[in-house]
Amino acid sequence: MTRLRLLIAALLLSATAAGAAEPASEASIRALLAVTQARQLVDSMNGQLEESMNTGIRMALGERKPTPKQQQAIDSMKKKMLVVMRDELAWERMEPLYIRIYRDSLSEEEVAGMLDFYRTPAGQALIRKMPLMMQKIMPEIQGLMGSAMPKIQQVQREFMAEMKAAGE
Repeated sequence: MTRLRLLIAALLLSATAAGAAEPASEASIRALLAVTQARQLVDSMNGQLEESMNTGIRMALGERKPTPKQQQAIDSMKKKMLVVMRDELAWERMEPLYIRIYRDSLSEEEVAGMLDFYRTPAGQALIRKMPLMMQKIMPEIQGLMGSAMPKIQQVQREFMAEMKAAGE
């Protein structure tokens, strides 16, 4: 009986090990990052930071026109923030994150399938067009957020009122 239990346990363990997907290797992940031009995508994303920041500032100011001193402060803040953001989002800092997340999320088989796709003309077209698509998506999202802001602020006001009432 003990031998039977050991045999069953061994079979279950071997079946689990065989069924578990092999994690993606660092080499295959690096190949995927290279073929998908992930570094260039991150670099182009960093290039869009300033425009995104300008949009946020315009939305925050609304119809108000900053004074020359305020504009100088805004320009100084933007410059400092861009330096910080570009440093923090530099490829040298992002690449290890990509590798870790891809390794935790994808199997070797999945990465191989992605490599097969991205090496095709259709895959290469997607890679080439993705930065432009993202560039077009960002203003759309910002527009949605702009129209959602009054609703978000209303929810916040209601929450604060509930918290105040609950504290009494």
